[in-house]
Amino acid sequence: MAQLAMTAKINSRWLNRLLLLVWLVIAMGLRLINLTAKPPWTDEFSTLVFSLGNSFLPVPLNEPITVDVLLQPLQPQPGASIKDVLVHLFSESNHPPLYFVLAHLWMQLFPTSGGLVSLWGGRSLAAIFGALSVPAIYTLSWFTFRCRLASHIAAAIAAISPYAIFLAQEARHYTLAILWVIASLICLVVAVRRIQNRMPLPVWLVGTWIFTNALGIATHYFFILTLCSEAIAFIFVARTQWDRGSDSLFFSSFCRRVFVVAVGTAIAAIIWIPAFSHNTYGNKLTNWIQGSRVGFAWISPIFQALAAWVTMLCLLPVESPHLVVVIASGLVMFLFLIWSVPILIRGFRVLLVQTKTRIVAQTLTAVVVGAVALFFLFTYLLGIDLTRGARYNFVYFPAVIVLVGGSLAVCWHFPPKKKKWQVNGKIAVAAIWLMGLASAITVIFNLGYQKYYRPDLLRQLIQKTSQVPVLIAATQKTHVQIGEMMGVAREFKLHGHSSPAVQFLLAHQEENASTSTIVLENVLKNSPRPVDLWLVNFYAAEPETVKSCLADTRALPAINGYKYKIYHCPFPARQ
Repeated sequence: MAQLAMTAKINSRWLNRLLLLVWLVIAMGLRLINLTAKPPWTDEFSTLVFSLGNSFLPVPLNEPITVDVLLQPLQPQPGASIKDVLVHLFSESNHPPLYFVLAHLWMQLFPTSGGLVSLWGGRSLAAIFGALSVPAIYTLSWFTFRCRLASHIAAAIAAISPYAIFLAQEARHYTLAILWVIASLICLVVAVRRIQNRMPLPVWLVGTWIFTNALGIATHYFFILTLCSEAIAFIFVARTQWDRGSDSLFFSSFCRRVFVVAVGTAIAAIIWIPAFSHNTYGNKLTNWIQGSRVGFAWISPIFQALAAWVTMLCLLPVESPHLVVVIASGLVMFLFLIWSVPILIRGFRVLLVQTKTRIVAQTLTAVVVGAVALFFLFTYLLGIDLTRGARYNFVYFPAVIVLVGGSLAVCWHFPPKKKKWQVNGKIAVAAIWLMGLASAITVIFNLGYQKYYRPDLLRQLIQKTSQVPVLIAATQKTHVQIGEMMGVAREFKLHGHSSPAVQFLLAHQEENASTSTIVLENVLKNSPRPVDLWLVNFYAAEPETVKSCLADTRALPAINGYKYKIYHCPFPARQ
């Protein structure tokens, strides 16, 4: 009997590992499919340029430049080093360096594409980190619920989450940050379980927690929101345990070690203040999430947050170019949510009342609620709308998935109900997972979570519309606008730009927008004719010289990320 029990245990262990490997393979496959099919957008260009150890500053402003000149920062330099990565990142950006340093080393493994850095190399690192989050979430769920079923369901959901795939298919640092979020949450759960069992917090856990938090902050500054949420959760749990009666001496000792974690983490955050506060562009890089609220803008953050939460589990082709598909997708998602949310709530309630799961479920719930509260605090009180960037939800995404996994594990054992249209728990879990898989495919083929910029469509439109040389003029404040034009230039580079000949003008814009107008005026006066002037994301008054050109009044399609006007200039400019 003992031998049979041991054999069953070994088989069970290998089955668990094999099943976890299946989720990992699915996750890796989904994240690598169509990895380079979608064009990079401006934030990805920042990652690529800085990770190469290059800078945006050498790009000429206020003068016409060719495609190759604009794309020079995307060309790997043999002598570039990690020091170059740090120097340019700290002077031109507002991000910590850990991911960029890793990307610098990683991208050296890949050959260039047409002389430019490999986009597959740039994105694959994030995709790999994203896939690794699946076994990491399994581990977090195991430490939380001590249930293999809950852990496997959480890993399975993480593998096909459309939100997770959206993050993993961009050359950005969010998937690495998610790994640190998971590791920090594991430390939190272990601490909560030890305080529940009246066990002291070991020194090794204190050190591991501080080290993990330091790495998280060195990857993305918004990781601090995770830490604040953890603090809220810990205070809530500690207060609950204290109210139930406890040894004050034990609590005093335990809280001292947690205080050491807090101090060590604070030091790890403070060291980045000089780097964060001294860069070329100041707070211009975050202007897009700042602003006053008028009318609908007061409630838009609520809908933005709801949309991000939904896409953690499901997202059908609501961004399809076909209206019928959009309507059908929205209707199916609505019906799916009406059916699935009560199932999740039912399982979640069980987690909150069961003795073995109550305190850890409350802890992760407090993390999620605390993070969401912080998002709305920043949005409504500080005027910084964090809900505009769905990617920022990485700070609590793992906690959501673990709670979903735990809730579905409870639902797994639900018997079928009396009504014919209701299904048993196993079928419900399978249906929710299959919806997630369909949603993953939606993201992979750019029918959901579409790229913010579509330079591929703009390039096609320019080649279709213009038969003479083209001047693309845009206003420039930071490297964000340079990245916007790099996307267009890269499309011409990859698909051939001999017809028509294309040049770019990045008209630098100071506080007075007229500076860009003057630059364009001077360039147009000296430009050879004929030329088609494309004002793309040009946020300044049009110069007088444009009056000598013929405005294109055709109804042309809107293109994500690019607002444009076309002027055909067939005659010499008036003197």
